[in-house]
Amino acid sequence: MSSPALATTVLSPDVPWLTLLVVWPLVAAAVLWALPGGTTPDGYSTGARRWSRQVALGAALVEVLLGVAALLAFDTLAAGTHQLLETHAWIPQLGVSYALGVDGVGLALVLLSVVLVPLVVLAAWREQDSGKVPTDRLRHYLALVLVLTTFMVAVFAARDVFLFYVLFEAMLIPVYFMIGGFGGPRRRYAAVKFLLFSLAGGLIMLAGVIGLYLQGPGGEQGFLTENLIGTDMSTGVERWLFLAFFVAFAVKAPMFPVHTWLPDAAEQAPAGTSTLLVGVLDKVGTFGMLTLCLPLFPEASRWAAPVIVVLALISIFYGALLAIGQQDMFRLVAYTSVSHFGFIVLGIFAFASTSIAGSSFYMVNHGLSTGGLFLLVGFLVARRGSARIEDFGGLQKVTPVLAGVFLVTGLSALSLPGLSTFVSEFLVIVGTFPVWEAAAVIAAVAVVLAAIYVLWTYQRVFTGPVRDDLATTPDIGARERWVIGPLIAIMLVLGFYPAPALRLVDEPARTTVSQVGVEAPPADMPMLDPEEGSDR
Repeated sequence: MSSPALATTVLSPDVPWLTLLVVWPLVAAAVLWALPGGTTPDGYSTGARRWSRQVALGAALVEVLLGVAALLAFDTLAAGTHQLLETHAWIPQLGVSYALGVDGVGLALVLLSVVLVPLVVLAAWREQDSGKVPTDRLRHYLALVLVLTTFMVAVFAARDVFLFYVLFEAMLIPVYFMIGGFGGPRRRYAAVKFLLFSLAGGLIMLAGVIGLYLQGPGGEQGFLTENLIGTDMSTGVERWLFLAFFVAFAVKAPMFPVHTWLPDAAEQAPAGTSTLLVGVLDKVGTFGMLTLCLPLFPEASRWAAPVIVVLALISIFYGALLAIGQQDMFRLVAYTSVSHFGFIVLGIFAFASTSIAGSSFYMVNHGLSTGGLFLLVGFLVARRGSARIEDFGGLQKVTPVLAGVFLVTGLSALSLPGLSTFVSEFLVIVGTFPVWEAAAVIAAVAVVLAAIYVLWTYQRVFTGPVRDDLATTPDIGARERWVIGPLIAIMLVLGFYPAPALRLVDEPARTTVSQVGVEAPPADMPMLDPEEGSDR
């Protein structure tokens, strides 16, 4: 922790901000489910349940305020250390604690989570008016969104490995029902496939969690991450435990070849569910690699790095090439995410502070751009009743604002300079180059593929002659502008002035490099000095 003279906190860090962030959406979800009232014969709510949308949005906005409060209580000059700490005995006989705390990366992902949730609620605002989702069902959907918010915040703040594992598995429950209960015609297949892949990875991870505890110091706080870092174990045991954690995180990420659940889930899930699933939940995989695999198993991480770098490069190209060939826009965006996660994993396992900081920033930026694309595809589907590219054409002439925001969001996905994703992708490639020159060059070539799948999609959907059945398509409305506007604003601000975000991820990246035991190469890029506001 920094000295009081250098502290940058505005609010007291002694308030349990993280617990408030975890508990509040759970309470709000319970209120939604408990709202009194009946339903009409066609399934629409009466009584207080008619206000379920307003209650959900209000709760999500309060969660944003709590997130801002946590940021104001966080000392950015000590972003490499865990802050806002809370530690309480949970199951002391098993060494399990309720332990929360965030460093700069964890806080950034918590903020991403709480920012996206009210936008997802707003995006679902008119679903009942489409005749597809009666009001009472929408109430249940919004309650599940709030429950998922609890798990998203908690998993990025967990400092106990067992608590992390419980949250890692528990978040599957609301997502399963959000896909299987509210998705497309093949929603049950997609939900079961998602669940089976995730449970398989989680089962392997459970074996690793048990093995790690047996190797650790034990005691009433035997699962605390800080007590497990530096655990003395044989080379073989460390490598097996690393693989147990990495496989689970690779499924969640998703990485080639354990990614196949994602396109089906994204295609069948509601747009808001895909936004949270790909924009936030999948980051648990790369977050786990960064905060658990590397510090807990440094030798095994170095040992596995060459193979993982190759898999990351395959993910980059495989995802991009399959995205180019997609007709369904939801599947297209899902495959672009496979490609983007390849960049994130590449930066993490390059073991350079610049590349790791870039990967950490990339996790946030990917959530913004990909979340925006999913929401915009949802807007298109609401107008056309289809997500297939061939069913569109010429929309730019009748929906110019929708076309404009789709283009800006797509350009962010392809890392155009001036938008935030460019900064993170640049840091990943430049940081990787001194360590893995060939890998960095190969990854840089994939930027061309990103331009193809974004611009070609835009061309087919929005340019050319207007189809007769699309001539009266309404442009983006006020509510929809409030959904996509904040995301574009954040992408622009962080694109031109990324310093605030880099202050959060710089020191954690240096800490990680130190934990892995890899010295930064001389060509490693200088990072922003948060104390002086200038380059080192």
